[in-house]
Amino acid sequence: QVQLVESGGGLVQAGGSLRLSCAASGRTFTIYKMGWYRQAPGKEREFVATINWGGSSTVYADSVKGRFTISRDNAKSTVYLQMNSLKPEDTAIFYCNAYLGGGNDSWGKGTLVTVSS
Repeated sequence: QVQLVESGGGLVQAGGSLRLSCAASGRTFTIYKMGWYRQAPGKEREFVATINWGGSSTVYADSVKGRFTISRDNAKSTVYLQMNSLKPEDTAIFYCNAYLGGGNDSWGKGTLVTVSS
């Protein structure tokens, strides 16, 4: 199995920045893609960004393009999300996920990001 632990969430003013981290442990050699999702109060969980492990292909939601950057460090089995120009509507619990071999996936417990106006 693969276990994921998110960190880096917190309170920030609008226009500020935060960097989220997601550390993977366990059978990390089975990971072929990792990503970030978020869920705001009263809303469904939505896609934010993904990055492939074998290469560096990335995909972003339109709402975060130009502001967020996803990156990875394969040696450390860690994925990052650099968030700049944060807006109050970015307030959400951010979840890390990993796509694994065999059609399986794994999810972290989430980290809360609060952006004040």
